[in-house]
Amino acid sequence: MPSLDLSRSRPLIGIVANEPSGDQLGALLVQALRERRPELRFIGVAGPKMLAAGCETLLPMERLSVMGLVEVAKVLPDLLRARRELVRGLRQLNPLLVIGVDAPDFNLGLERRLRARGIPTVHLVSPTVWAWRPGRVKQIRRSVDLMLSIFPFEADFLREHRVPVTYIGHPLADDFPLQPDREAARRALGISLDSLVAVATDPSLVVQAVDEQVGVSNASSAEDSGAEGPTATAAAPKAIKPPASKLQASGLHASEPCEESATALIAILPGSRRSEVELLGRPMLETAAWCHHQRPGLRFIAPMVSEALRQRFEAMRCEIAPQLPLKVVNGQSREAMAAADLVLTASGTATLEALLAKRPMLVAYRLHPLTYWLVTRLRLIKVRYAAMANLLVGRELAPEFLQDRCRADLMGPALLALLDDGERRAEIDAAYREIHRELRQNAAHRAAEAILALIDRAGDHRRHA
Repeated sequence: MPSLDLSRSRPLIGIVANEPSGDQLGALLVQALRERRPELRFIGVAGPKMLAAGCETLLPMERLSVMGLVEVAKVLPDLLRARRELVRGLRQLNPLLVIGVDAPDFNLGLERRLRARGIPTVHLVSPTVWAWRPGRVKQIRRSVDLMLSIFPFEADFLREHRVPVTYIGHPLADDFPLQPDREAARRALGISLDSLVAVATDPSLVVQAVDEQVGVSNASSAEDSGAEGPTATAAAPKAIKPPASKLQASGLHASEPCEESATALIAILPGSRRSEVELLGRPMLETAAWCHHQRPGLRFIAPMVSEALRQRFEAMRCEIAPQLPLKVVNGQSREAMAAADLVLTASGTATLEALLAKRPMLVAYRLHPLTYWLVTRLRLIKVRYAAMANLLVGRELAPEFLQDRCRADLMGPALLALLDDGERRAEIDAAYREIHRELRQNAAHRAAEAILALIDRAGDHRRHA
């Protein structure tokens, strides 16, 4: 942990975000608080977006980013050490209050320890106690002076259980436009809509579009993967399909490609944690390869939250589908979803982002087998759907492929069926727009006002104590 500046020349707020989605929410909150109180200083655990907003960090965010019962168990000693370090560091700084952003298993314990020492605490994003492990509501009562809820049904549940809560709406709903601009997003990513359309009408442009617009060279892919042979330009363009050995190893059987090569861009989001990319990267790449074999006009883009995850995903791609017309980018997940016609995503915050981008999606997820066995055996999950997008809509508009169903031979046909069903996509667009409007509450403003009111009340209490 870096040396701490204990100067109280500026009032200080502690804030801890454990993963990229929390970093995004935390950055919006820091900006909203700074607009009202420019003198405030923020220190805690921050990712790149919070750092850009002016937050200082005591620990690297990646140290705290892990998910799953078995996955957490592997690094539990280090997580507990990190929490002890943060408790000591934040106690030394004696902030006006501490904000934990999501990650309840880590942050509620941190908040409880700090609150017991007289530091007010706020938690942004309610734990899903309404969905699983409802007994955690007792821990919430002990840990927080204020819960900031981003979904209205959460606030009702928490009030019933005597938790102080303010419903603020969802910050991302304010940040996303109601009308996404697909063409602008494609320009931002260096993907030309005109060239993609041209590919569908002129097969001779396939390789050119892959090289220039999607950023994938068949020749370089072959070189990267150690393959030998002529470049793709040496012969007339053909449907690019995964090597037979890869298909056989995965239990897939290639069928003849469709004659019509409809052009579309599909975004692939295997998750923001290494464990997710390890579990989901292969079936998602196999699904993309299956779909591309059926529709050679399909193009793919995969945004990665870090260079390390990008390198791991690229290594998987070279092994599984080296010739897939896929552009891998650092960050830019929002632009990738807005640019896409359809999204194949891990369950998590990305499903909400795809909803806000009004994009049809397929949802895939895998846990470590032991984690999944424990969750199902102990009946810890109390909701019907895994994806927040489906929970908000109340029905499975986004088909879910979980655990053993997370396979290319199931996801590929479902993806193409969704791509072909214009009536279904229109229904999805209308439902997602309605949810977007309901969640747009100027959340960062509401959260900042609630936090500053708590600071003022705590200050009044100290002055009269």
